[in-house]
Amino acid sequence: MRLFAAVYPTRAAREHLVSALREVRELTGTALRWGDPEQWHVTLGFFGDQPEGAVPDLEEHLSTVTRETAPFTTCLRGAGSFSGTTLWMGLGGQSENLVDLMHACSLDADERARQRAHLTVARMSRAERSRKAREQRRRSRTIARSAPELPHVVHALSVYKGPEWTVSEIRLVASVLGEGRGGGALHQEVERFPLRGR
Repeated sequence: MRLFAAVYPTRAAREHLVSALREVRELTGTALRWGDPEQWHVTLGFFGDQPEGAVPDLEEHLSTVTRETAPFTTCLRGAGSFSGTTLWMGLGGQSENLVDLMHACSLDADERARQRAHLTVARMSRAERSRKAREQRRRSRTIARSAPELPHVVHALSVYKGPEWTVSEIRLVASVLGEGRGGGALHQEVERFPLRGR
C-alpha cells in the first residue's frame, strides 16, 4: 500500500479555490492537468509503499501525534511552483502549527527538512512539457505560446487568500496509482484521527 498522512480542506475552502481558479483554467487550456478538488489535500507525511502489516504501526504513530496536537485554523494563501512544472497553493493562518504537525507526522528526517506546507492543484501536461522541451532545444523566443507560462500563473495567484477553516483531524490515506480521474492516483481513506490536544 502507498500511504500518506494528510489534512483535507473543508468543502467551503475547496469551492472558494475552484471559483478563484476558473479564469486561470480557461486561460491555460490544456497546458496544465488539474487535480480533482475532492482529492485536494496537504500532505503531512509520505510513507511510500508499505505492507498491510505496517498499517497498525502507522495508526499508532498518528494517534500519538493527534493526542498531543490541538485543533488550529489555517487557510489557502498565495501560490508557487516546484521545478516549474507543479502549481501549488500555500497555507496561511496558523501555518506554524501545520509545519509542526508535518514534522510530527513524518518518519523521515530528510523529508522533514525539505517539507513545505502546500496543496498541489495542477501539474504541467505531458504535451506542454514536450512543447517546452522543443522550445528550449530550438532556443527561439519567437515561438508562439498557446497559454500563459507557469510563473505568470503563480504571480496572478500570489494574492489569493481563501476562507479560514479549522484543522481538526488528519487522515491516513492509501494512494492507488492509475485508478483516479484521467489516469491519476485514487485516494482511499484508511483511518481518521481527530486532533485531541489542549
